[in-house]
Amino acid sequence: MIRLIAALLALAATPAVAEPSELRALMTANDSKGWEAVGRLNIAGEAFCTGALISETIVLTAAHCVYDSDTGEQYPANSIDFLAGWRNGRAVAYRGVRRLVVHEDYDFNGEDNTRRVASDIALLELDQPIRKSNVSPFPVGEWPRKGDEVGVVSYARDREDMPSLQETCKVLGRQGGSLVMNCDVDHGASGAPIFMIQWNRPVVVSVVSAKAHAGDLPVSLGTSLGDEIDALKIALANSDGIFTHVAAPVPASTPKVVRRDSGAASTAKFLRPAD
Repeated sequence: MIRLIAALLALAATPAVAEPSELRALMTANDSKGWEAVGRLNIAGEAFCTGALISETIVLTAAHCVYDSDTGEQYPANSIDFLAGWRNGRAVAYRGVRRLVVHEDYDFNGEDNTRRVASDIALLELDQPIRKSNVSPFPVGEWPRKGDEVGVVSYARDREDMPSLQETCKVLGRQGGSLVMNCDVDHGASGAPIFMIQWNRPVVVSVVSAKAHAGDLPVSLGTSLGDEIDALKIALANSDGIFTHVAAPVPASTPKVVRRDSGAASTAKFLRPAD
């Protein structure tokens, strides 16, 4: 935690970087074209996060999304629904979650913010594949460097009914397995894919874990994917506790965002975008 606070303090003292682009709501099918594999995760009828397909059956998101912020217990896999391309009350595809796995180092109740952010990833296996011509899972790409431009597609508080795209924000620095950016995130954006253009297409290079402040500068924190995705896929394939669940076509009501804040220091305050 001390290392991450030091990194944030250092960022607060660095010269200003170019302003990130504004969030743009993907209001129409044409706006959303190419981003349909990003979806909203409805969690136990009481919270939501963002997730992205990285295969026909696997969704990548933040580990803290699958924990109850009140009890600290993990939600059952079959209490989670994935709504691919959710927009204005409709999704391109609805799926339940069959099973899930989180990074082995992730501790929802842990006090070490550095370690928690660095390991804040989970894979969710869907109860049925999503095989649609307009839904293309995203490949996972290489870890970005300081100064790289990235983008984010997310759902969040006050914009939970359609995704928003931030085409350009900057990687301000890296600390261990954490990525510090000036991307615009809020509660509900947890688990949102962070993209770069690699191999002439958008690839996922991180996921949104938290938001923080470096002095007066609002920043967002992302998680390193590295070789962890392959390890998590193996763990998922070997996991037990298979559940079956069919997602309802339309949620009865909009799930609320459960907020969990934790202060690392007065100069580096950590705020969960969503739980």
